[in-house]
Amino acid sequence: MSGRTPTRARPERTCVGCRERAVKNELLRIVTIEGACVPDPRGTLPGRGAYVHPAPVCLDQAVRRRAFPRALRVPGPLDVKALRHYVEQAQGCDSNP
Repeated sequence: MSGRTPTRARPERTCVGCRERAVKNELLRIVTIEGACVPDPRGTLPGRGAYVHPAPVCLDQAVRRRAFPRALRVPGPLDVKALRHYVEQAQGCDSNP
């Protein structure tokens, strides 16, 4: 035995809303396209990304703290309508049995 744990290491990221660390696949990647925050659930869009829990609470905290422009390193406010719509749709799917 080498003393290593048998589980694989999984990458972690920090949610820009609640500032808690979580496994990367539990968070939603956000990128900016033409002044708007766009969800990137597959993680394949180009550019700098920020991560947030796909929950309205974390999204509201990130918007209130102006975390998206800071994390994505863009000047000025960003439009979060598409992101908010995506999170609300994801929450609607999760709440159905």
